[in-house]
Amino acid sequence: MSPRRRRCLVSAPALALLIASAGCSSADEGVGTAVPTPDGKVTELCRNLDKQLPKKVDGLERADPEPKSELTAGWGDPAIILRCGVARPPKMKDPEADGVTVDGVNWLLEEQDDGSFRFTSTLREAYVEVTLPKERAGNGVSPLTDLAAPMKEAIPKGIAS
Repeated sequence: MSPRRRRCLVSAPALALLIASAGCSSADEGVGTAVPTPDGKVTELCRNLDKQLPKKVDGLERADPEPKSELTAGWGDPAIILRCGVARPPKMKDPEADGVTVDGVNWLLEEQDDGSFRFTSTLREAYVEVTLPKERAGNGVSPLTDLAAPMKEAIPKGIAS
């Protein structure tokens, strides 16, 4: 991480405890996954990422959401959802935002109102969002561990435009 950016990095066990202890509310299930619409350069990075994504994440088989796209992926049911080429989240401007580094990949951490968690990659040439439904949040950042190597391979370090 950049020395200019103040972040409290949370260890994987501590984050697992944080997520497991967070309050939950009912989720609206059955909602489709919105496909991002990045520019051509980011789309190519996302296509490269899609080719490298594992068949299993956190022990769950890949089961891509509808509509099918090289910019989205999913594992399990309820699914861990990855969306590549998303817009920069407004929360990234917040100097007090929570962040975590998992196997060399930096992520913005946002707890959602429905008890799910959204992680958005930082300091990469494309923003990649991973959503853990509340039912999958008990394992902390272990899904991000499975995604770290493909992220480092396909999405170079840098600042997304």
